[in-house]
Amino acid sequence: MTAIKTENLTKYYGKNRGIIDLSLTVKKGDFFGFIGPNGAGKSTTIRTLLGLINATNGTAEVLGFNVKENKTEILKNIGYLPADASFYKGMRVKEILKLSSDLRGIDCSEEAKVLCKRLDLDINKKINELSLGNRKKVGIVCALQHKPELYILDEPTSGLDPLIQHEFYTILQERNNEGATIFLSSHILSEVALYCKNAAIIRDGKLLACDSVSNLSHSDVKRVTLKGAAEIPQNDNIRDLKKEDGITSFLYNGKPDTLIKELATLRFDDVTITDPELSEVFMHYYRKDVEQ
Repeated sequence: MTAIKTENLTKYYGKNRGIIDLSLTVKKGDFFGFIGPNGAGKSTTIRTLLGLINATNGTAEVLGFNVKENKTEILKNIGYLPADASFYKGMRVKEILKLSSDLRGIDCSEEAKVLCKRLDLDINKKINELSLGNRKKVGIVCALQHKPELYILDEPTSGLDPLIQHEFYTILQERNNEGATIFLSSHILSEVALYCKNAAIIRDGKLLACDSVSNLSHSDVKRVTLKGAAEIPQNDNIRDLKKEDGITSFLYNGKPDTLIKELATLRFDDVTITDPELSEVFMHYYRKDVEQ
């Protein structure tokens, strides 16, 4: 069963690009990361999935429902957190949380109480008295308090301090273990690497890669580190060269036997060949896309 499925999903704002031919499948029960910098098309994708904006071309299904035809049914079973949540000024936190649950026609007061305690959120303060981080907490509780099947979270940790970020992801892991699907957009690669099972990389509205986080990290790209090397192999497949304190390192994307043969011609004290960090893989895909 799929939680999200798009086929050639495309959105233009007039002549300006939003997303182009985006085909993506997220299985139910997944913890999925949608990776890309600002302007890559993450928020456009999310708003299209929610039916907040209409696609120019292509199709999208969420929880088995067509986005165009069943938007209301879809929204009943989703917890959505926008990148920049806005609330009515002058209302207290507890009033905002009650309004959110009343709009769904359910009583979420007990779950809201638990979440507010875990996230250290004062429900008696007015929205306009809150910091950016605390306003973000209000959005999180609104998205989580009804315990939906699917969470769609757009840059959810911006503005949160590290301790609250950790608690937030602990809550998401608990919900995921209970069977909920988590779909979150982020440009913070360390979070995706730590918490997500699968991920997609997007650039300029186009999908560059989609796989398990493990497979993305264990790609054909390798991080090579040389100690005491006077020179490096002359190879077009070398990227991200760094030299410091007698240590030379670079990313290599080519045939392994070619690298070994070239290394055998050099003098150095030690060599290490490892899988790169997800952030390095991310930059590799971006460079490769630019070169193409």
